[in-house]
Amino acid sequence: MTQHVLFIVTNAAVIGPHNRKTGFFFAEVAHRFDVLDKAGVAIEFASPAGGWTPYDAYDENDPAQEAFLRSKAFRRLNHSRKLSEVDAADYDAILMPGGLGPMVDIARNPQVQQAVVRAWSTGKLVTAVCHGPCSLLGVDLGDGVPFVRGKKLTAFSRKEEYDYAREDVAYELEDALRAEGADYSSTDNWQPKVVVDGRLITGQNPASAGPLAKELLAALKKLAQEGCKGPPSGRCRSTAPEGLSPQARPRPVLEADWADRVYGTGGPNCMASSTAAD
Repeated sequence: MTQHVLFIVTNAAVIGPHNRKTGFFFAEVAHRFDVLDKAGVAIEFASPAGGWTPYDAYDENDPAQEAFLRSKAFRRLNHSRKLSEVDAADYDAILMPGGLGPMVDIARNPQVQQAVVRAWSTGKLVTAVCHGPCSLLGVDLGDGVPFVRGKKLTAFSRKEEYDYAREDVAYELEDALRAEGADYSSTDNWQPKVVVDGRLITGQNPASAGPLAKELLAALKKLAQEGCKGPPSGRCRSTAPEGLSPQARPRPVLEADWADRVYGTGGPNCMASSTAAD
């Protein structure tokens, strides 16, 4: 059965008092898409406002980035679904890429927080890299306790921010995560680091995007072996009558197959299009 991952991407094109141009960090989407797509995982994109999603730091000398820029998936990304119209429980994992843009419209966004809670509460994977873990700030599961309290994680470090965008961000992400009780750790600047704490998978910086995707693949495989967890909602709901064996049950269905509506029929598999250009 095909597994599905929802990328939650920024719509913010500028940040800070100097209106620095920003967006999502291109490599953090392209490298993870490359790994997941080759493994047959279906990808869908959503953003707070829907539609266009600006990007930053595109490297034309990186084959994975160049291939993604020319792909059908990139065109889908620029027609992203509005997050309020998406149920995170319909996916096996949600993934928040970084770049400075998320610090503008992903951090403490009620719809993003709801997506994190919905995914976590239904037994799905929650993943974020670089500035993407700002999506976890202010999240609680209804008990008033910060979601990140006691959880092992990483994100863009204070040391990295000092040399990169200190004048553009309103706060240090590392400090904000620590303030909510996260068990934060990091490595040397711009070196890959991934932290796995159960169903929470985080990466420190752009160099961590590829390694994080591999950890996500391993976690998806484990999730498939264990079967759906949590309440029988979203992707865990089957259309088969009760009493049928697992082999006889049809695969779970998406409640709203955006790819069919926008790009024609073909089912969820059409959301995992090849990175080859048309």
